[in-house]
Amino acid sequence: MRIARWISVVLLAGLAMTSPAVAQEAAPKHKPLAEDGLHDPDLPGVHMLQEPGDVLGHLPATTSGNLVDWNKAVRDGYIEPRATLLDRGEVKTLDLDIYLPNTGDAKVVRFPHLEHSEWLDCNNCHPVPFAEEVGATPMSMLEILMGEYCGICHGAVAFPLTECSRCHSVDYDDYLKIRDQQRR
Repeated sequence: MRIARWISVVLLAGLAMTSPAVAQEAAPKHKPLAEDGLHDPDLPGVHMLQEPGDVLGHLPATTSGNLVDWNKAVRDGYIEPRATLLDRGEVKTLDLDIYLPNTGDAKVVRFPHLEHSEWLDCNNCHPVPFAEEVGATPMSMLEILMGEYCGICHGAVAFPLTECSRCHSVDYDDYLKIRDQQRR
C-alpha cells in the first residue's frame, strides 16, 4: 500500500532516518502508544489513535527515530512522494552530490541532492535558504544547530543533528580525489 507524501511528512515530524545498511531485524519494535512515554494512557482519545507498529511496522526499519528508513521506503516502492499535495506533476530528482570541505577538523560534508529531491521540490531550498551556487551560502554548525539552513529540517522532520557521520562522511583526501575527477 502506498502512503501519500503529506502523510509521510507528518509521520516524519520530529523523527529520524538512518542508512539502509541497517538490517530490519536489528531494529527495535515500535512501542504501543500507552507505553511510549509520550501519550497519556489514561486519556480517553488514546485508543482512537493508530498504533505505530500497525502503521509503520511493514516499512524498512532502522534503529533510531521512528524506526523507519524513509529513503529506503521510497527506493523500494513502499511509498511514493508526490510532486505537490494535490499529486499534480512529476517528482523531479537531481542525482548530484555537493561537497562542503570547510568543516574544520570534521570530515567533509557530502550533500546528496538525490535523497533530498526525492522528497522536496527544488524551490523548498533554493534560492532561500541556499543559493544555487556551491559555496555561495556561508553557514556554520552553530547556525544549523539553531534551526537555520540544514537545521530547518534536520532535527525536525529528518534525522537528528546528533548523527554527525551521516553528513560529515568524506575524508579530506578522498574529497580531493573526487574534486580532481570532477574538474576533468
